[in-house]
Amino acid sequence: MKILVAAHSGFCYGVKRAVQILDELIEEHDENHPVYTLGPIIHNKQVTEFYEERGVKVIEKLSVFNDNGRGGERVVIRSHGAPKKVYDDAEKMQIEILDATCPYVKKIQNTVSTYATKGYNIIIVGDSDHPEVIGIDGWCDHSATIIEKIEDVEKLTDSDAPVCIVAQTTFNLTIWKDITEILKKKFSNSVIHNTICLATEQRQQACRELAEQVDYMIVIGGKHSSNTIKLANICSSVVKTIHIETKDELDLSILRGDEVIGITAGASTPDWIVQSVILKIENEGEVYFDGKS
Repeated sequence: MKILVAAHSGFCYGVKRAVQILDELIEEHDENHPVYTLGPIIHNKQVTEFYEERGVKVIEKLSVFNDNGRGGERVVIRSHGAPKKVYDDAEKMQIEILDATCPYVKKIQNTVSTYATKGYNIIIVGDSDHPEVIGIDGWCDHSATIIEKIEDVEKLTDSDAPVCIVAQTTFNLTIWKDITEILKKKFSNSVIHNTICLATEQRQQACRELAEQVDYMIVIGGKHSSNTIKLANICSSVVKTIHIETKDELDLSILRGDEVIGITAGASTPDWIVQSVILKIENEGEVYFDGKS
């Protein structure tokens, strides 16, 4: 058995930055000032559990402090970002915000805010339930139209009103291209910003290329991680694929000794989880990195 690891996989810059911000805050906090994150810092259950063991508390809304807040609480905005109202409410409630929003996401928030102020209608191509998209929508007063598939685009009415179109950073690049081609025809006065981040493009391209070379793909990452799910979808369109969070979900009986196994990981998947999967199967053959044998 041969194992090939995708050239681009695992933690992206935005995730590394968010984790670093949280680590530094944990080092300097005391019992009188617990560390909170507004939602899980990244979409990875194992990482969230690791930080909970270190005393980090995950909250979903700042309103939890209404009854027992003392002012001065420290809350980390997760890598996915948050609506503008969160920052406004934090200031009113005297809550200290440490912003771990991915810089790519922050750029989209600024773009949406700027164009909305100019009178543009905003279209976000992405998952309406994803915290990143909810956060971006919150920078144009939640007035954006959110579309995820071509069928959604076809329901829109043609218009010459000014429109600004952006994408969720982890959106499928191929589907984005298909959707924007239709949007161009529907909205003659449109400004299109391809805001899918470079790390997403690289991971999607690398996993597709690797999937074409192997007999089986293993995609490692959170079951609720948008970018990981998209990697699994891309790979499964090419070759037999399984999506696992940890080595404990890997059933070695499904792998044959003569197969070439490809491995990729989502942008929220730490290296130690990837290595643990490799270690579980490496006795079946040699391990090669960066997609090179």
